[in-house]
Amino acid sequence: MGRKVTVATCALNQWALDFEGNLHRILRSIEIAKNKGARYRLGPELEICGYGCWDHYYESDTLLHSLEVLKALLESPVTQDIICDVGMPVMHRNVRYNCRVIFLNRRILLIRPKTALANQANYRELRWFTPWARSRQTEEHLLPRTLQDVTNQDTVPFGDAVLATWDTCVGSEICEELWTPHSPHIDMGLDGVEIFTNASGSHHVLRKAHTRVDLVTMATTKEVLTATLDLEDVRSYRAEISSRNLAASRVSPYPRVKVDFALSCSEDLLQPVSAPVQWRYHSPEEEISLGPACWLWDFLRRSRQAGFFLPLSGGLDSAACACVVYSMCRQVCQAVASGNEEVLADVRVILDQSSYTPQDPRELCGRLLTTCYMASENSSQETCRRARELAGQIGSHHVGLSIDPAVRAVLGIFSLVTGKSPVFAAQGGSSRENLALQNVQARIRMVIAYLFAQLSLWSRGARGGLLVLGTTNVDESLLGYLTKYDCSSADINPIGGVSKTDLRAFVQFCMERFQLPALQGILSAPATAELEPLANGQVSQTDEEDMGLTYVELSIFGRLRKTAKAGPYSMFCKLLNMWTNTCTPRQVAEKVKRFFSKYSMNRHKMTTLTPAYHAENYSPDDNRFDLRPFLYNAAWPWQFQRIDTQVLQLEWKAQQDLDDLD
Repeated sequence: MGRKVTVATCALNQWALDFEGNLHRILRSIEIAKNKGARYRLGPELEICGYGCWDHYYESDTLLHSLEVLKALLESPVTQDIICDVGMPVMHRNVRYNCRVIFLNRRILLIRPKTALANQANYRELRWFTPWARSRQTEEHLLPRTLQDVTNQDTVPFGDAVLATWDTCVGSEICEELWTPHSPHIDMGLDGVEIFTNASGSHHVLRKAHTRVDLVTMATTKEVLTATLDLEDVRSYRAEISSRNLAASRVSPYPRVKVDFALSCSEDLLQPVSAPVQWRYHSPEEEISLGPACWLWDFLRRSRQAGFFLPLSGGLDSAACACVVYSMCRQVCQAVASGNEEVLADVRVILDQSSYTPQDPRELCGRLLTTCYMASENSSQETCRRARELAGQIGSHHVGLSIDPAVRAVLGIFSLVTGKSPVFAAQGGSSRENLALQNVQARIRMVIAYLFAQLSLWSRGARGGLLVLGTTNVDESLLGYLTKYDCSSADINPIGGVSKTDLRAFVQFCMERFQLPALQGILSAPATAELEPLANGQVSQTDEEDMGLTYVELSIFGRLRKTAKAGPYSMFCKLLNMWTNTCTPRQVAEKVKRFFSKYSMNRHKMTTLTPAYHAENYSPDDNRFDLRPFLYNAAWPWQFQRIDTQVLQLEWKAQQDLDDLD
């Protein structure tokens, strides 16, 4: 009897409700796994319907079409002689479960429901599914007649069980179960399970890889990855640990589903064993260059648009977006150079050029990215030059224009109707006039961006339209330091979940890695919206002065508000200790009150926030992640009174301590 087994795991580009495409990708992954000698193929969580169906899980159509895809998989000759482990929703006794369906040679071996559901952050699994609560127990699941005709089974085991093949024992986990305090693999291992599988739908967050890899390596020591392992290595390692064996003798056994099949071959003496995976941790800057870039490419090819339109202001945020697109172009060229036919086919469809082959990232960027500097009378020559230089270095099709005629036209309508002409504060106007004059510039830029996105390719004799890219970072969104329906309003935003601090490090990384010297001037320039009049030709307005808070402080406020679950008073208490060497209690109180006042006044802006790549755990995204009211009592009278009372007590105590010293 052999002892070496080869298993395969798959990371597929599944799409919610794309049943035809999902089926094709699953079959292709099984085919690849078999060609690599695998006898067990594990797919992603809910791969048949796609993980992100959300409230479509409620629909009977989703269940029906998932069963139809399962039937097609069972009938396909591709799935013969390999244990296939696929993910799909299953209705069992009128309860909906997130399940693994494991089958072999047209027979379903086990339907294994998820026992711990993800229900935090971006996840709402308890909204659609029920966790299986009966540990180590199974029931009989009645198959629908369409499947009975294929499998010749009326019922199949449904519940918390493991598979016992001729040569080993296999246990299944599903994503969130790995993150629980007492993961199933612990007791499975004690009960003799030698191979653990974990089908995951986990999203990417900056710096999350360390945690995920640590969990996997504690449990067990491309598109389709295969690994060959020697079962005797597992057995000999376990046998010498007496404490582990003592615990194993007491563990409650799992139901075993007997499988007339072996994962190993009888003649495997010369078969090499896979080397342990050496995981390479990317820096946050590298993660930004890779994750959002892949996300943009995925969105572009699925939407079948012809490229991107980016308002390029000459500032850090829009420069970071441009760098993400350029990184995307580099990855596309690398994929094509390595022989990836699917990427090449997508490029040709997007550009409507059947014989085109991208080779130079700059040349490809010129086809996919249109950048536009929208000047006003308040813009400086420096930002115009920086935007033009960066566009030249990444190769984007660059346009420069002035929005002043449009601004004057809109203000002219207002003056014609009201007989009033607002002026900036620097010219004697009120704060209301000053803000309105800034906002009208910002909103006109959004209108122009969408006009050019729709028609700029038409004007050049090319087909299709462009996706407008947003350029607001997570810190500005958190405070609401943006104009509602300005250039923060776009189709998608690759940096909307990234902090200003990480973006600065990312731009520095791009300057060095991609050889983009234009970024040096952008990094050294102060962040500014350039919406107020210049002073002697120089910028008179900076972001941090406008906000009254630094970007570093905003990141701290964001993490305390969301990740640490801190309201105004508890945030004040935490920051007293964090900033004890730099701020007095009164200064801490003022900063906290300023943050919560602005945050609550501007929270309504989050309801229209552009969909963004989720990369930070303190994102204020109201649509998916950060569910809060959008209308507050922005005075926070009770909470701020508690802070003020505490400040007075601390100041009185400090004065008493000084008096005692005297």
